[in-house]
Amino acid sequence: MNLFEELIWFYIYALTIGIIVITIYGMARRPNLAKKLILLSIFGDTGNLIAVLIGMRSGMVKPPVFPGISFTNHPEAGSSELEGFASQAVDPIPQVLVITAIVIGLAVLVFLGYVAILLYRKYGTLDVRILEEKIGGGK
Repeated sequence: MNLFEELIWFYIYALTIGIIVITIYGMARRPNLAKKLILLSIFGDTGNLIAVLIGMRSGMVKPPVFPGISFTNHPEAGSSELEGFASQAVDPIPQVLVITAIVIGLAVLVFLGYVAILLYRKYGTLDVRILEEKIGGGK
């Protein structure tokens, strides 16, 4: 890799880590549950981006499908062809994990959104400070 590519990758990683820091700060400091849910969604998507970036390799240009193989044609590949393919293919494990994380994250966000709607209907606010007083008895 040349210097320009390294700077681009450094920028991408730094920006991603910056987004994570901002979302964690926002979740800790913002009292509104709706804003916390939005920040949680951004945090999860950024985590998925990091997982995909970890699975990338320098010089990768191919998806994890061996060229020349179709449903009807199954040629036998030699070890040199397989080594060449493995050195250029993107790692499929992080991609599979990210797909699973997206589905689980969506389910969690839908559930938490429903809980937020129920809290708003019962207490009339999504401010955690007011909810703490109303639910906790205002100690």
